[in-house]
Amino acid sequence: MRLKNKIAIITGGAAGIGAATAELFAQEGATVFIWDQSDLGEAFAASLRSKQLAVYFTKLSVTDKLAIESAVNDIIKTHSRIDILINNAGITKDKTLLKMQEEEWDKVLAVNLTGVFNCTQIVAQHMKNQQYGRIVSASSNVGLRGNYGQTNYVATKSAIIGMSKVWALELGRFGITANCIAPGFIETQMTDAIPEELKQKMIPMIPNGHWGKPIDIAYGYLYLASDEASFVNGICLTIDGGTAR
Repeated sequence: MRLKNKIAIITGGAAGIGAATAELFAQEGATVFIWDQSDLGEAFAASLRSKQLAVYFTKLSVTDKLAIESAVNDIIKTHSRIDILINNAGITKDKTLLKMQEEEWDKVLAVNLTGVFNCTQIVAQHMKNQQYGRIVSASSNVGLRGNYGQTNYVATKSAIIGMSKVWALELGRFGITANCIAPGFIETQMTDAIPEELKQKMIPMIPNGHWGKPIDIAYGYLYLASDEASFVNGICLTIDGGTAR
């Protein structure tokens, strides 16, 4: 088991990539705490516990710093440490630049960027105290190449790459690594809203010839969260089937 006895937090873990990651981490021996706004989280966590996996759910928003502090304190009280933070929560509110409303800009930045900052700042203090930690955050390959109609989303995903590099510099001496993953086209509830005709048009952009699955990203998270990646710090791992940039 690659994460035996590790304590992991996964934001946005109630569905999609986060859910696949939560199940994989638990199978690899971790005790997993899912943080998500969705009411689906408790039923999902309960289904994994029925398989003898240590998975628990807290309903919260990553924009709520007081709720994060409370959830972290609860984990420290019961488990004494936090080894892994997966900043996976994210939303989209797509519009072209000239049509984007201020609320659409602010909401995406609040969840995708400030939420990552909130969780990392609070958890990293405990990681520093224990002189160990793995922080992995969700960027996107559009953060590297841009994407039509996603000024807000791309801004956050590009920023995640920069923040991870800063955190690698600041936290590395405390035994903490900070990396991120840039997924490509992945079949999730978020991408289910894309018309099937448009999805098919995207396939020629992917050398592998198909969209990815949530487990493809979960395995990337697993590597960067494991002790196998102890000397990997400040990188952005792109998992996108070779999608053209």
